[in-house]
Amino acid sequence: MYVTAVESRPAGVLETSQSTKHRPFGARVKAFVALTKPRIIELLLITTVPVMFLAQQGVPDLKLVLLTCVGGYLSAGGANALNMYIDRDIDALMSRTAQRPLVTGMVTPRECLTFGITLAVVSTLLFGLTVNWLSAWLSLGALLFYVVVYTMILKRRTSQNIVWGGIAGCLPVLIGWSSVTNSLSWAPVILFLVMFFWTPPHYWPLSMKVKDDYARVGVPMLPVIASNKVVARQIVLYSWAMVAVSLLLTPLGYTGWFYTAVALVTGGFWLWEAHALQARAKDGAVGAKLKEMRLFHWSITYVSLLFVAVAVDPFLR
Repeated sequence: MYVTAVESRPAGVLETSQSTKHRPFGARVKAFVALTKPRIIELLLITTVPVMFLAQQGVPDLKLVLLTCVGGYLSAGGANALNMYIDRDIDALMSRTAQRPLVTGMVTPRECLTFGITLAVVSTLLFGLTVNWLSAWLSLGALLFYVVVYTMILKRRTSQNIVWGGIAGCLPVLIGWSSVTNSLSWAPVILFLVMFFWTPPHYWPLSMKVKDDYARVGVPMLPVIASNKVVARQIVLYSWAMVAVSLLLTPLGYTGWFYTAVALVTGGFWLWEAHALQARAKDGAVGAKLKEMRLFHWSITYVSLLFVAVAVDPFLR
């Protein structure tokens, strides 16, 4: 365990860095949208909708898809806004987060807190009243896990923060399945595990790139407290587990040849990149020569292709 404490800016600095007259309406709207972290939510929806096709074994009700996407966006957006509220002290000190709305003063902490809680309540009610209550509780559970377990408990205390905190990002596959079936099954559990093993080797390369930022604010991401060789070895181990689990859907009868082919090809390329990163780390490569972002960028492509295959496979069986 690694316990840290970060001194925040003096009270009121974040709230008063911009007066109301210097916060135009259009910029304010963009700032509130930015609080939801849209690019991250895009990835969550990529793992939600295809699972609905798998659960339906065809095209699910499009109204249900729309409601699930809206509810998922609002829930994840609320979680992200509350994350920014809690992390506003360290966000103000990190280069990669220096332009976030709370840091620039475009949104005040009180506005952010109110916005996040409102989205959490609205998304839960939307799921419960228009989709089903199982999906609503899963969505609320993901939000609370991200905000409380990851942001408030794990992030500043342990290098395993992203491993266990990443569970929140795995729950959308369960939500996608439950929105169609109002139940759970082994298929979404397997895909949950794929995302669980995907998250650390997806995020650790980025953490390697910006580890100085995390070190500056005392957040013990694994690359901050361990060598590149150790991090790369962990990336390889999680990568093998991820690819192995991804291949379980077919022998259990949930997918056919198309998904299997995509999982093998994309997984094989992932393993190639992971081992290449490990080789460079063993050779002592640093800076641009480490090329850690190659795996980070591929990880997004990988999960997109894999879940497109999840959606397409039912039509080819």
